[in-house]
Amino acid sequence: QVQLAESGGGLVQAGGSLRLSCATSGRTFSRYATGWFRQAPGKEREFLSAMSWSGESTSYADSVKGRFTILRDNAKNMVFLQMTSLKPEDTAVYYCAAKFLGRGGTHATDYAHWGQGTQVTVSS
Repeated sequence: QVQLAESGGGLVQAGGSLRLSCATSGRTFSRYATGWFRQAPGKEREFLSAMSWSGESTSYADSVKGRFTILRDNAKNMVFLQMTSLKPEDTAVYYCAAKFLGRGGTHATDYAHWGQGTQVTVSS
């Protein structure tokens, strides 16, 4: 079992950067694939990025490719989402997610474990 807790959200101006963190618990975290999603009011949860449990494979949604980077530090049981060139349309609650083994996935249903979310607001 793994538990997740996001932090690092906040208010930023368009064009700015933020780094979201996801602290995880569980001795086998290194064997979990991880993903980042977001959900804006009135919209479905949207896939952003995923990393396989080995760290060898990553994937990104077209909307964030080239702007967002997923990172993980297994020694610290942490996952990160580095976000640059932020736009007002990036405003949403951001969630990290995890699934045991595998490459990660692009659907929320691919993941069994979720954090509580952190709000990101990008002002124009």
